[in-house]
Amino acid sequence: MLSFDELRADVESGAIDTVVVAFTDMQGRLLGKRLQGEFFVDEIGSGHPVEGCNYLLALEMEMDPVPGYAIASWERGYGDFALHPDLTTLRRIPWLEATALVLCDVHWHDGAPVGPSPRQVLRAQLERAERLGFTPMFGSELEFFLLRETYAEAHAKHYRDLTPSVPYILDYHLLATTYDEPLMRQLRNGMQGAGMRVETSKGEAWPGQHEINFRYADALTMADNHVVYKNGAKEIAHLNGCSITFMAKPDHAWIGSSCHIHSSLWNGSRSAFAGESPTFRRWLAGQIANLGELAIFVAPNVNSYKRFAAGSWAPTTLAWGHDNRTCGFRIVGHGDALRTETRIPGADANPYLAFAAVIAAGLEGIEAKRRLPKPLEGNAYESDAERFPHTLRDAIEALEQGKMARAAFGDEVVDHYLNYARTEQELFDRAVTCYERERFFERG
Repeated sequence: MLSFDELRADVESGAIDTVVVAFTDMQGRLLGKRLQGEFFVDEIGSGHPVEGCNYLLALEMEMDPVPGYAIASWERGYGDFALHPDLTTLRRIPWLEATALVLCDVHWHDGAPVGPSPRQVLRAQLERAERLGFTPMFGSELEFFLLRETYAEAHAKHYRDLTPSVPYILDYHLLATTYDEPLMRQLRNGMQGAGMRVETSKGEAWPGQHEINFRYADALTMADNHVVYKNGAKEIAHLNGCSITFMAKPDHAWIGSSCHIHSSLWNGSRSAFAGESPTFRRWLAGQIANLGELAIFVAPNVNSYKRFAAGSWAPTTLAWGHDNRTCGFRIVGHGDALRTETRIPGADANPYLAFAAVIAAGLEGIEAKRRLPKPLEGNAYESDAERFPHTLRDAIEALEQGKMARAAFGDEVVDHYLNYARTEQELFDRAVTCYERERFFERG
């Protein structure tokens, strides 16, 4: 990582001339501005924030503003909010020449946080955990597909019939991953140079599918690292004339890409989960009881639900088991390393929102002293365990009818993301209707 004084020195020497000031939108993308190094040092050193249009938290996937958001609209004039750099996130970006990056918290001009901003949603749940004496520790395993087409070529092909980097399954396959190693090495070393603790990379369960794992950290740091990595991986792919996708299900015939979330709670330097403690059991029981209601925070898109298929390595139930990959919740590790692996989110999840959902669900279980059901043994796909919502439409209904999310997040956040999910569903329905109409007229 990079201190402000080190940045100032690098700007003065010319080693850094550009600072990327970024925050995360609802879809999990980094948005922001590039500031000339001297300007950033002067402005931030004087305590001035960076301004951004508030419509950036009221957009659909194609960056068009849509109605229904309380914080931003044509009627409100689409004004600005303030981006306040969190200097603890300041880092060099090795794959971009003379560039540093800093992540921001989003505030209104009176200093109040913009509640629906994803980083603020997570911060609110972390504050709640801290009041109970816990520090949530997280790790996210993020899978992706490496494709031979550039982003421009993929767009020209309407994202159809894309070519995986390796033509056969490369799960743990060393020879196959060697074919992609020049790029994967750039990814590992680039992220290490950007201040992350890289652990491993490996091939995954489909042609061209990979995963890079990082050392666990407190939940906010892990989410910050997650979004920098995700954006950086795409940039590095672009610089190498290829592309990466983190879609949950890029093709109906492919295995989906997951974002397994490992979580535990700590008291100081020790895990509160050791020995499958009551805290652990209530945390897990809370996730089982509540994650269905919070589905849109971990599976936000229509495409997210295409990943949930029996025998696909993606879970379909809210069952839990010890080291059982068919379950929605897999328990791994021992002693202080004991943790829950929540296998439900896909690679398209916004980590701030997904982590916030996991924390909110788990803390409700602790506060309500929920009882943990028995672990599932065998194949969860063929069990009678409760199912996770099957479609985004089902997820919307679960959130509309539930009460836990509003108690945990507040009406402002829940209504904001319900509007996002309803918009996503409406746009999908409209696109499908248009496609069917076109096919009908083509058939005469």
